[in-house]
Parts: sequence; structure tokens; C-alpha cells
Amino acid sequence: MDYKFTELHLGKICINRNRSMDLHKTMIMKSLARNHILLLVITLLSYDAIAQTLYIYGGQKHDVYLGCLNCDNYNSKSIWNEYGTYGSSYSSNSIWNEYGTYGSDYSQYSPWNEYAKNPPVIVDKQGDFYGYLTLNEYKANRAEFELALVLYKYYDLIRDDVSTWYKKIFE
Repeated sequence: MDYKFTELHLGKICINRNRSMDLHKTMIMKSLARNHILLLVITLLSYDAIAQTLYIYGGQKHDVYLGCLNCDNYNSKSIWNEYGTYGSSYSSNSIWNEYGTYGSDYSQYSPWNEYAKNPPVIVDKQGDFYGYLTLNEYKANRAEFELALVLYKYYDLIRDDVSTWYKKIFE
């Protein structure tokens, strides 16, 4: 292709205005394509983290099973099954028992104690760590994914009506 040289600016040659605009459009399109690919990768990575089944463990050594964080409300091990061990507000191993070790606003093992030094951990089946489930904003490695943030904000309302909140969050 032949280009018409129209001006010289500080040692750079400006080419025909139409060709210059075509190059600009091409650069913008390439940039948008890169951004779309980056967004797709981030979305897929986020989905992978959410797609993992996550479990809560509490106690001093994090060896007390407290339920499945993102299992459905029919799963007997789910914190969303209000009739199950881990979703009942009466169970000693439930984060929804406001008088229990793992659900009290005052227990060092509860996610709902904003000063807890030993809150529950969230892990997947392989034992990969997803963070501490805690209101304590100063706790290093606090879980900050969307479901955890919803729990932090509404935990006191959720424990009063687990099944309704399950529907609000997951359906």
C-alpha cells in the first residue's frame, strides 16, 4: 500500500488521516478483545471457586465439622437444611445456634463474634483453604467471596429463617 505522508511531528511521520483512523480502530478492537478474554478468564476462575463444594470446620484445631456452606437445603450436611444437624438453630454444631459454641456472638469459635481469634475455616474436599468465616474484618485471610459477605451482613436474620434465606441467596 502507498501512504501519503502529510506531516512531520517531532521525528514521527503522520500518515494519511484515513489510514491513521483505521489503525486506531484496529488498536481499540484488539484492546476490547483482550479485555473480553480477560473478563471471561476471571469469570471462569470465579465460577470454579464457587462450583467447589465448601465445608466449614471449627474448634481450636478446626477439626469439628460444622456443615457444608454451599450444599442445597435438602442435603443433610448443609447449613441450609434447618432440619439437619448443621442447619438447625438448636444443634450444638450449628453456626445458626445463637447460644452454641459455633453460633454465639461471644464465642471465640463463632463466625459471628466480630473479635473472634479462632473462627471457623472454609475448605474444599481437597483441604484447600478458602478463608476464615468471620465478622472480624481484621482477621488475616478472612473469606471475602460473595456468599461469605452475604452471611456477614445478614447472619442474624438468616438464623431466624434459614430456608427463606436459602431461597433468596441460591434460587
